[in-house]
Amino acid sequence: MHTFSRTAKGGMVAGVAIASAFGLAVSPASAVTYTVSGSSSTGAITASAATPTLTDTTTGTKLTCTSSAATATVTNGSHGGTLGTINTVSWNTCKVGGITFSVAAQGLPWTLTGTAATTSAGVTVGTLSGVKATLSGLCNATFASPTSASAGATLNATYTNSTHTLEITGGTLKAYSVSGLCLGLINTNDLATYAAKYVVSPTTLKVVSP
Repeated sequence: MHTFSRTAKGGMVAGVAIASAFGLAVSPASAVTYTVSGSSSTGAITASAATPTLTDTTTGTKLTCTSSAATATVTNGSHGGTLGTINTVSWNTCKVGGITFSVAAQGLPWTLTGTAATTSAGVTVGTLSGVKATLSGLCNATFASPTSASAGATLNATYTNSTHTLEITGGTLKAYSVSGLCLGLINTNDLATYAAKYVVSPTTLKVVSP
């Protein structure tokens, strides 16, 4: 269903790149300044993830897609926290309990923000904000912010220079307007998490903090 980060855990996408990924309300701006290099001349990047998952942590139900693709804008130069945006995200062949879903991103673009200095290992920890998506098919649902169905969620993310990978590592989504033949696998007000590793292109994309 399905994408820069900082501290030292695990990283868009660029939501691309991503991003884009399921890439991502904006966190407070970071006091850290980042330098981005190796992006395209226009800042356009693409990203892809294999087997991204959305897990309903209330019921334990896991939706798995065969892949996700995203496009993002991350420009070279100095950034004061906001690293870029995830402009498009798509997911392919998503299933749970034998039920096939179509997944569509909502509220794009999503914003990728750094929240701590890049580590010596080249890992930037941050957030992907504005994340919202709908599931449709025999079962229908919208996943958004835990506080409001109209707002996007903020997910945790990390970007690792050595593997040019944006990993979505956590954060909470909430299910709204669940209808159809969901068989109790997904219910209104269930909480969920999204996990994906987006490999970014250009592979030279690098984020550092002086």
